[in-house]
Amino acid sequence: MTLRSSTFVRLGFADAAAALATVERLGAEELIAFFGRVGDPDLALRALADLAEASTDDLVEELLNDEGTAMRLLSVLGASRALGEHLVKHPTHWRALTDQRLGSTRPTAAALRADLLTAVGADPTSEVPVATVAKAEDALRVAYRRMLVPLAARDLAHSLALEDTAAEISDLACATVEAAVAIARTKVDAGSLRFAVIALGKTGGHELNYVSDVDVVFVHEAGADQDLDQAADLAGKLAAEVIEVCSAHTSEGTIWPLDAALRPEGKAGALSRTLDGHVGYYERWASAWEFQALLKARPAAGDRALGEAYVAALAPMVWKVAERADFVAETQAMRRRVVSLLPTKDAGRNLKLGVGGLRDVEFAVQLLQLVHGRTDDRIRSSSTLVALEALTRAGYVGREDGEELHQAYTFLRQMEHRLQLFDLRRTHLVPRDEGSLRRLARTLGMVRDPVETFNQQWSRVRVEVRRLHEKLFYRPLLNAVASLPADGLSLTPDAALDRLEALGFSDPGAALRHLQAMTNGVSRSAAIQRALLPVMLDWFASGANPDAGLFGFRRVSESLGSTHWYLRALRDEGLIAERLARILSTSPYTTTLLEAEPEGVRMLGGELPPVAADVLTAEMVASAHRQGTTDAAVRTIRAIRRRELFRGSVAEVLGLSDIDTTGERLSRITDATLEASLRTVAHAVQEEMGATLAPAQLAIVAMGRYGGFELGYASDADVMFVYRAVEQPLMAQQYAERVFGELSRQLALPGRDPGLGLDASLRPEGRQGPLVRSMDAYARYYERDAEVWERQALLRADAVVGEGELRDDFTEMIDAFRYGPPITAADAREIRRIKGRVDAERLPRGADRNLHVKLGRGGLADIEWTVQLLQLQHADHIEGLRTPRTMPALEAARDAGVIDHADAETLATGWRHVSRVRNATTLARGRAANSLPTNPIERRTTAAILGYGPGESERMLDDYLRITRQTRAVVDRIFWD
Repeated sequence: MTLRSSTFVRLGFADAAAALATVERLGAEELIAFFGRVGDPDLALRALADLAEASTDDLVEELLNDEGTAMRLLSVLGASRALGEHLVKHPTHWRALTDQRLGSTRPTAAALRADLLTAVGADPTSEVPVATVAKAEDALRVAYRRMLVPLAARDLAHSLALEDTAAEISDLACATVEAAVAIARTKVDAGSLRFAVIALGKTGGHELNYVSDVDVVFVHEAGADQDLDQAADLAGKLAAEVIEVCSAHTSEGTIWPLDAALRPEGKAGALSRTLDGHVGYYERWASAWEFQALLKARPAAGDRALGEAYVAALAPMVWKVAERADFVAETQAMRRRVVSLLPTKDAGRNLKLGVGGLRDVEFAVQLLQLVHGRTDDRIRSSSTLVALEALTRAGYVGREDGEELHQAYTFLRQMEHRLQLFDLRRTHLVPRDEGSLRRLARTLGMVRDPVETFNQQWSRVRVEVRRLHEKLFYRPLLNAVASLPADGLSLTPDAALDRLEALGFSDPGAALRHLQAMTNGVSRSAAIQRALLPVMLDWFASGANPDAGLFGFRRVSESLGSTHWYLRALRDEGLIAERLARILSTSPYTTTLLEAEPEGVRMLGGELPPVAADVLTAEMVASAHRQGTTDAAVRTIRAIRRRELFRGSVAEVLGLSDIDTTGERLSRITDATLEASLRTVAHAVQEEMGATLAPAQLAIVAMGRYGGFELGYASDADVMFVYRAVEQPLMAQQYAERVFGELSRQLALPGRDPGLGLDASLRPEGRQGPLVRSMDAYARYYERDAEVWERQALLRADAVVGEGELRDDFTEMIDAFRYGPPITAADAREIRRIKGRVDAERLPRGADRNLHVKLGRGGLADIEWTVQLLQLQHADHIEGLRTPRTMPALEAARDAGVIDHADAETLATGWRHVSRVRNATTLARGRAANSLPTNPIERRTTAAILGYGPGESERMLDDYLRITRQTRAVVDRIFWD
């Protein structure tokens, strides 16, 4: 037979010249066609040459006379470098492939067990070896690889079904553990101790891949002549030896790690426990994920009766775990934690843990099993594919979805097998280099344009798996409440309630009614809602308050459902839909704003930057000017404010705004609202008084957190009102009082937006003084009568609204007073006295001082009074301290050496953190709040807004207490001296 290099290129060889020379040297020309069907023809040919040299048989001649054996051997050599090296090292093992029955039969679990026990010198009818075990561990590794060879051949050359391949690998793993127990019992004289190994994970589910950690737990019972402590000690030693036998690396390599980390208490727990010990732990302490792991438990090795007793005792607990209130939160947190640990560079190529990977399928199937398996034992299989088929047959998954997911999962598992088979190494990363991709694709049967074909198929499968993962758990809920095509789906109302409860809905009945209201009927709106809700439900369930999310979505949809853009935007703009779901399930404050301003949904697709105050003011003034009455004009201004509050709170909830940006944004919104409203009301009062010109110049001075550009969602606007007469002083005073009185009334009126309360209690003489003063009256008071607390209050005064000339003059006047000579020691004592009185008297009755963000230990008041004391002591000679803002003042004090860097950093961290917590608490409760919530839902929601993950509300509390404790220590040292 004459061969040309072109023939080798056509068959897939990378090095045609070397291949031609090797084939001619071996005399294997008649075998050349077989190489066109293997994963890596070059690798297969090199391994065949090495094997032929190592073998005492006329290997090539035998293969020429037996095409079945040739195909099996070359398939193995072209897919697995590791098995090729094994065959070269043990050249007689290839003969296992000459059995013509390999394609139609596979060894039973009992046969595998007997073969491996015999290989290590043990009696297959007993656990205890009868011969020396000096070389037993090497013998076990050799025998294990020997048995992998025909298994891989069946998989590669005879297209063995995935379920059969995985089951045989699992049986081989259990047989290996059985042999390891036999070896361990020779090393540890355990006497009459009863000892069993329980398989979990893929081994337990008969779905193991070629190389994986084999998850197990150990259980024991004391023998008749053993006490409990002695038995526990022996079982622990025996378990450790079993792990060592399987996991150790010897001259014959390794098998796989035997992993007992899923045992009670994890790596901190005892290696082995009695059956009662296991039961006690799972009854009292186990987390939801631990029961999920038990879903696949089965006896693997050792005392069979004890292993079966273990499964029988714990299985009932598995099917009750979905009744836990925190079941979904724990399960989702575990999934997110696994994904978060993926290195960013590998996330897109991890076929197990990445998006659209194996874990997406397994997670969805197991979740459905745990939810519905409580009452339906038809779906309690430990195998993913068998369970998926049962879920489909029982109506929990649509027929088409079940079939598509079965095919996608099978493809991903076959990818996993082929990847690991090459080097018999545990990996789930799809390679990047073309040569490895080419081999992988060809082992999957993609011989023509292998790399391109593989990339297209893998991409399609990932998208399909992710789509079905999102759809599987939610779409059947809609079928339970809406008139939809059957699609083989028969989820009952009770099953739908079970599923909603498991998702975290506290009122599943109400949730079902909301779903029914939105999806029933044949309207375009109902059709789009049916398409949207599977994904929306996923997002609601991931939020802190799924009930609020779904109910809010219904209310917003009822407001906007008839508009031409709303549902289309949700359907076509994924970002808008996802953000909407997060907001509705997280922030009652923002949801209330949205219900009053449903057009705000349009904003959710953008970046949500702050709008400049002058731009807002111009819009408000123009809108107010078009109204017929003062009441209508101010309502219009407040509506624009409501829209901007929505924009800002959305940015806060989504983590798109830091505390400095939020404070300035809210302060600028207030500036614009007051400026536009002042102009509107002043014009109306002027007309009512019949004045041709305004009788006075008017200005509003921002005070407190408003003056410092530090407003939060719980803040009133602290202000002072100032005027300067133009002509007649009495008319000017009447004009100013009427304007500022009407302005305060209009802004505080109940409405669809949060009222803007104007608090003037920081004015001269406090609440006892006149509400409105002239510029001259302020100047006289501050010159002759002001107390030290009023000087302190002016530190955060900023004349921001009204007549520009008056504002400038007022600022110049108070600068001379507030930034004057340093306060005396007596003044400092008075400030401390007032602070002590505020702390004692203003804390609400029953409030926890550790959790009050404003007046609590290490709270905002502690930090701000400390900075203000430094300003009063040093602002006369440190220009940077002459600012109404807390953080710039603190930075200036640090830079001037007034406070050391470490203390300044502690105060800055505390101020920013507590300010964020205050805002988050208000957004989570839907109303002004100055204490961390004690309600579990509100605390969970607050934690979510602050960026904590599911189940981390206690960590949020711990962080808050730690930070405020550190802050208080600095305040004690600097402020309280």
